[in-house]
Amino acid sequence: MGTTERLYYADSHLLEFDATVLAAREIAPGRAAVILDRTAFYPTGGGQPHDTGTLGAARVVDCAEAEDAGVIHVCEGEPPPVGARVRGRIDFARRLDHIQQHTGQHLLSQSLIKLYDAPTRSFRMTERACEIDVELPDPSDERIERAVDLANQIVWEDRPMRVLNVTAAEAKHLPLRKDSAREGELRVIEIEDFDLSPCGGTHAARTGEVGLIAVRGWERAKGMTRIEFVAGGRALADYRLANRAARAVASLLGAGRDEAPSAAARLVEENKGLARRVRALEEAAARTEAEELSHGAESLGESSRLVARVLDGERDAESLKRLASLLASRPGHVALLGSREGDQARLVFARASDAPGDMNELLRAGCVLLEGRGGGRPDHAQGGGRRADQLSSAIAAAADAIRRA
Repeated sequence: MGTTERLYYADSHLLEFDATVLAAREIAPGRAAVILDRTAFYPTGGGQPHDTGTLGAARVVDCAEAEDAGVIHVCEGEPPPVGARVRGRIDFARRLDHIQQHTGQHLLSQSLIKLYDAPTRSFRMTERACEIDVELPDPSDERIERAVDLANQIVWEDRPMRVLNVTAAEAKHLPLRKDSAREGELRVIEIEDFDLSPCGGTHAARTGEVGLIAVRGWERAKGMTRIEFVAGGRALADYRLANRAARAVASLLGAGRDEAPSAAARLVEENKGLARRVRALEEAAARTEAEELSHGAESLGESSRLVARVLDGERDAESLKRLASLLASRPGHVALLGSREGDQARLVFARASDAPGDMNELLRAGCVLLEGRGGGRPDHAQGGGRRADQLSSAIAAAADAIRRA
């Protein structure tokens, strides 16, 4: 594959190497693409991100696959000249993290095969966590945690791992976890007495190097089960984050960390009860306010009455709509109500079935004054706009139209 010898194929823990520069060209100001005759830098591929590090004095910030040319190292700073011998150094923390995540994926994927015959169809490693999409049709917390337990058992047994380079013919006789479309020699990662999988990524020398595998969550996605997990140092960081959050919530609830879920459940139920009481009180207050507004309504003849008001205080859309509906439930009533919320104006127009006027038409005209929009039915419409200073004018214009109807 290309002209670059890939040193990480034989040794995933190789962090320093010497190489000859085969090509170097500027790709942007301060950036150059460098190709070497050999490299320990892993290029992005197979769901695993690239390595970073240095080439001489230049900083390697990206590494990509170029099938014909080999591995392209994107460098910042002064690139080494063509033909020069250069020392490459891999960032250890990033390489170790990728080793832990990728090996963790092999362990978790094989655990899902052994327990549920559920193959992994894709793998992604991001900055925060890893994801695998698995053919697991009936997932549950219990089933997935069982697979995690098996994977961690293999981690803690510290089983040896090795790289096998086999021909396509030899590969046909091996119990590989997944098939490979690659022709010629095949690189296979073996976890002793547990897993054989073709893979070009960087992996541990022993399973104990993974430390721990933990699942953050799962969901159904595109007909598959998507499992989000972390391994090694990421698992420790995730635990610390989750523990801090749990302790902070527990402190707010006045409970111990492990009692926080039950305390939160009680609080949620109490809040639901309070919300029901608040709604009941709001409805009672709205009925009282509707009664008062009705008594002060303008008479439009023997059977119709008009309430055209800009209500004091900020009111949300739901409370304004409730009040308008209560007024419109009274025979002959027309309610043209407005309120302000911040710098926004809100309108709700409603009428009884025996009252005059097209509320939708009137509201649209009012929204023009408010430089907003809205609409609805002939008997009920709502909307608003940003010209709160025109709210009284919008209601007055609608009221005049009702009087002329």
